[in-house]
Amino acid sequence: MTAESAETAMAASLGTHRYPVAPGCELNVRSGPGTGYSIVDVLPVGATVPINCQTPGTTVTGPYGTSNIWDNIGNGRFVADAYVKTGSDGYVAPRCG
Repeated sequence: MTAESAETAMAASLGTHRYPVAPGCELNVRSGPGTGYSIVDVLPVGATVPINCQTPGTTVTGPYGTSNIWDNIGNGRFVADAYVKTGSDGYVAPRCG
């Protein structure tokens, strides 16, 4: 089972909403909330992600604007919110803490 399919199964079992990554974009998954953290995975075009919690980090400009919000999509897995279609410019999940 791939990490993506494992996350899909976990999200389904928890009833977690999944959000689409911007069309046509592969998305770097980082070990922390910023571009200075190592890349631990790359999500393919067409991926969707669960958002467990959100936290401020490096400011990034993407298809959905400029934001310092980072989405936690799994243990030690963060993506820039500017690449995720949440329907909001702000927080849509609890703050990580």
